[in-house]
Amino acid sequence: MAIKKLQDLHSRAMRACAGAVAQATPADLGRPTPCAGWTLADLLAHMTVQDRGFAGAARGAVTTVDDWHPVDHGDEAINRYAEAAADVERAIAEDGVLERDFVIPEFTTGQPIKGPNAVRAHLIDAVVHGWDVARTLGVSYELDDDVLAESLAIAESIPDGDNRGTFFSRAVAADPQAAPLDRIVAHLGRSPAWPD
Repeated sequence: MAIKKLQDLHSRAMRACAGAVAQATPADLGRPTPCAGWTLADLLAHMTVQDRGFAGAARGAVTTVDDWHPVDHGDEAINRYAEAAADVERAIAEDGVLERDFVIPEFTTGQPIKGPNAVRAHLIDAVVHGWDVARTLGVSYELDDDVLAESLAIAESIPDGDNRGTFFSRAVAADPQAAPLDRIVAHLGRSPAWPD
């Protein structure tokens, strides 16, 4: 895949995710999400710190695990997320970013990650968390076919098992003929029928 193509897919995934979050209000922050045990406020805190961390890493910042701890932003959670999402989209769209190494201390013990791999990791995070938010709010969530195709390939490259840590749960059963987004979220531990 051409480098610019991956950056473009990431930008479009981020816009879809941010579009779902933009439909939330502070009154929604206590709602349960497909992320077991997390409210929408918890999910947005996670998404915000991840976006800030990846934006910094894309620009060469070296951080520690402590820098990646979510922060409760109260009623400002939606606005803080929107700021972080716009920043990481800009950072990853910059020329030359995929030739850089990213330092993501949550993923490794300080070993850098090649730019394309880091961007794919953030892309799948945006796609799945956008789905989480849309399901939480009961709003539609549309992704372009090529974003879905790349995201499905990324999701299916993540081994299933008990060693997924806090990033994803064990895969759940899904019809192999199901829509790509249903297959993506199922492989990464969500029931496509949530909250049923």
